[in-house]
Amino acid sequence: MNYTESEIMEYIEEEDAKFIRLAFRDAYGVQKNISVMPSEIHKAFKDGIAINAKAIRGFEGCNEPNLYLRPDPETLSVLPWRPDSGRVLRMFCDVCHADGTPFEADTRNILKNAVKAAEDAGIEFKFGSEIEFYLFKTDDEAKPTKIPYDSASYMDIAPLDRGENIRREICLIIEEMGLAPERSHHERGPGQNEIDFHYGKPLKAADQMTTFKMVVSTVADRNGLYADFSPMPISDKPGNGYHINIYAKDKNGEDMVKYAAAGIMEKMKDITIFLNPTDSSYNRFGTGTAPTKVNWSSESGSELMHIDEIYGKTRVELRSPDALSNPYLAYALLIYAGLYGIENRLELPKEMDENSALLPKSRKEAKANAEASEFVKSILPKALIDKYV
Repeated sequence: MNYTESEIMEYIEEEDAKFIRLAFRDAYGVQKNISVMPSEIHKAFKDGIAINAKAIRGFEGCNEPNLYLRPDPETLSVLPWRPDSGRVLRMFCDVCHADGTPFEADTRNILKNAVKAAEDAGIEFKFGSEIEFYLFKTDDEAKPTKIPYDSASYMDIAPLDRGENIRREICLIIEEMGLAPERSHHERGPGQNEIDFHYGKPLKAADQMTTFKMVVSTVADRNGLYADFSPMPISDKPGNGYHINIYAKDKNGEDMVKYAAAGIMEKMKDITIFLNPTDSSYNRFGTGTAPTKVNWSSESGSELMHIDEIYGKTRVELRSPDALSNPYLAYALLIYAGLYGIENRLELPKEMDENSALLPKSRKEAKANAEASEFVKSILPKALIDKYV
């Protein structure tokens, strides 16, 4: 909902809010925030709240001593786990220069630009997500161990699945915060869980992913556990994926997603470092059902993309990303690659083509691909590319 400043001030008073978290993210999508008192909200909307730019990963190249957080009123929500009296609110912010212009390396702004490019081309994108994470026990000092919370496997139920109540609490909290979880279940690994989300507009979907990771980590901690989103938390067990469902239609409602999928496949090697930013990301490829090739299939397996027809609609699921990626950056690159495919009316290659290109086998290889990519250079500022490569 698009609140006005006066409506937000009224809401703050009604909710007895004492602190407002102004949240943003670094180059890798890790959420950061600064808390302000209600008296600072007018200043935040008018001039922004200053932060030390050079202390944030990916912002070091800024020539100014400070950047400014400008809250997005549409993202206002209550943090439900905080006290009812003296409640805490949160708004996501755009990172700006002192004159109010967007900071070029702010990945939320990069995603906004991608959405605008799609709108100008008459294309609407939406993204859904399926996110996996492990729950580990903590020791007597509340430090994480590698002992899984349970020994259950795929879609087991309680009492084998001890994460059932944790997932329930997570889903209820994020629903209370205005988000829309679709389903949840135990995954293949011991202590491994999955929660899925409906399709949403790109900016909301990215904000949703950021909120989700915060809520999962908070709920796990409140229950004496540690939530691990890394690609390979246990070397000999299934890795964590961040499967992204892609929707693309033109202004006449015609499905464009197969063209978009073909464009994404063509640019996949260029953008993999941004979808899989850590060394362990490449250890996951080829394990369990994680892909190794730039291919697709209508049968669920170890392909890069799962593409099928359901009720007359094309479903496209990208299966290579992991949850240590920055969702704003991931969705922006997928939009631009999808537009490339749509504008050139690219056709999908042969299903499970044996001659399919291989995904990068290492972070080093993925970095080299991105560094040499004119496609990536045309989208992302040099400072952000340099941070990854």
